Amino acid sequence: MAEKRKKWIAVFCASMDGAKAEYLATARAMGRAIAERGYGMVYGGATVGAMGAVADGALKAGGAVVGVIPDVIMDLEIGHRGLTELHVVRTMHERKALQAERADAFVALPGGYGTMDEFIEIVTWAKLRIHAKPCVLVNTGGFYDGLLEFLDRCVSEGFLKQQHRDLVLVARDVDEALAIVEREWGARAEVPPHDKRLDELVK
Repeated sequence: MAEKRKKWIAVFCASMDGAKAEYLATARAMGRAIAERGYGMVYGGATVGAMGAVADGALKAGGAVVGVIPDVIMDLEIGHRGLTELHVVRTMHERKALQAERADAFVALPGGYGTMDEFIEIVTWAKLRIHAKPCVLVNTGGFYDGLLEFLDRCVSEGFLKQQHRDLVLVARDVDEALAIVEREWGARAEVPPHDKRLDELVK
């Protein structure tokens, strides 16, 4: 019997610490929980902010961590040299495409423009059926309440269908986020490790 393939979770998060200690604590806890459950983690490849915390949390728990960072921000975000794999790519698009190819699920922690760019694009790809992988927003301390209200407004104003609004799965904390991911994996058809359409996006 063939060995069961390891599942991988992409974590989108900030290169900054955030104003509250719970943001970094959540990032560290997410990395640790992913590793303790035997999953691999894919993330933005940096040592700073929540990105550094999530990577270190997973590594300290013995997890496999893959980082993907564009060469243009390698110095700014400070690429993490202690990872299982560090991929230095040319563009932000290549970063997102490679993360998407490697991951079986996507989790977003509190963050700014970069985190939202990554998460909203991957949800859009789900809407377009480029992939069928769960997309979970971790609403630490109500951080994303305003965004969730905006998405509901998009539905009520006719700019977003409810079925597409429902692609954004919401968790209050790390444990709930991973429970949602595991539930969705059980409920959905198995997604191939290398989706053909995602392969095209990486090229």
